[in-house]
Amino acid sequence: MSSEFVRYTPEIETIDPHLDELLAQIIDFWEKKGRASPSTEGTGRAVRGAHAKSFGLVKAEVEILADVPAAYAQGIYAKPGRHGALIRFSSTSTHLGTDAQLGPGLGFAIKIFDIDGPKLVEDEPDSTTFDLVLKNNPIFISNTAKHYLFIEDIANNAQDYLTRGKAGLHELLAEVLTGKGQLEQQEWAWDELFAIVRLVTQTHVRNPLLTTFWSMGAVRHGDYIAKIRVAPAAESATHVIHRDLDLTIGPDVFYPTLADELQARPFDFDLQVQLCTDLTAMPVNVLTVEWPEKLSPFVTVGRVHLPRQDISGPENFEKGDALAFNQWRVTSAHRPLGEIMNVRRIYTASAKVRRTLNHQPQAEPTSADSVLP
Repeated sequence: MSSEFVRYTPEIETIDPHLDELLAQIIDFWEKKGRASPSTEGTGRAVRGAHAKSFGLVKAEVEILADVPAAYAQGIYAKPGRHGALIRFSSTSTHLGTDAQLGPGLGFAIKIFDIDGPKLVEDEPDSTTFDLVLKNNPIFISNTAKHYLFIEDIANNAQDYLTRGKAGLHELLAEVLTGKGQLEQQEWAWDELFAIVRLVTQTHVRNPLLTTFWSMGAVRHGDYIAKIRVAPAAESATHVIHRDLDLTIGPDVFYPTLADELQARPFDFDLQVQLCTDLTAMPVNVLTVEWPEKLSPFVTVGRVHLPRQDISGPENFEKGDALAFNQWRVTSAHRPLGEIMNVRRIYTASAKVRRTLNHQPQAEPTSADSVLP
């Protein structure tokens, strides 16, 4: 393992010079999807374009640890302390449905309160919240905005392909590889194809509390470059009631599992940072590559405490639905890096459409207690 961490400089990013044009097309796609969602998802309400189905909003506390090694104690992790937080557990699917239909992809979005400093979400620079948006996969399914545009369109219609069995899956993969027939052969999306195959062949279903969640993309980490994850704390994991889950036993499995666990006892996750030591083996601009832990292990910088609580009842979903999570709601010391992380600025536009249609406030909450007393 190398101890020479790569220093952050703006030059490490590779951004398509036509990104603004591509972003306009991507935003248009997600805004149209959001406006149509009350009808297409059958709820009469606008639904998130991604992470559409919630498995519960959970009250939490983030403890920033003392005595963290200096290279890891950067930005918000430099000062030990405790912060109120909210976590939204969700499916990673772009649609609603039964858990079996949506599959094992899980999201973990955490909103941390009372974080000083201007935030990078353009409409909310004075917000005191700080967001991490994580998934139970260390890699993403696209490396460029150009590829993202057609892959998200294909993913949005994945069920139409998959209902036709093997033939439909083959067509889906061919569409990804060739950009729906629009890419020249030298541009074919091989890396994206392999990432999607890895994703769709993951069939092991676990309790969300026994699941590790990653940032997938790289972020600035003060003087350095990092990826972030939360992993179940070993001492908490031993007390979990439900381990491997069977999604076929009912339409909803993840939510009642989470509710059951948190009514029984508290739970902790480790908040961890992996620093980049080699830009070739640990690229910033290629999200389909997992950073090797043998080159740089994850180091714990904080603890996410989930107290014992009752998350049952429809009001929990309503409160979670009114929140917006955004990778860019961070301070400059934790700026998302690379083209795809820049694409994810679109969460602001998507959230505005959803909250407007649902008559929900656009402003950030001021504390965890103001949402979940």
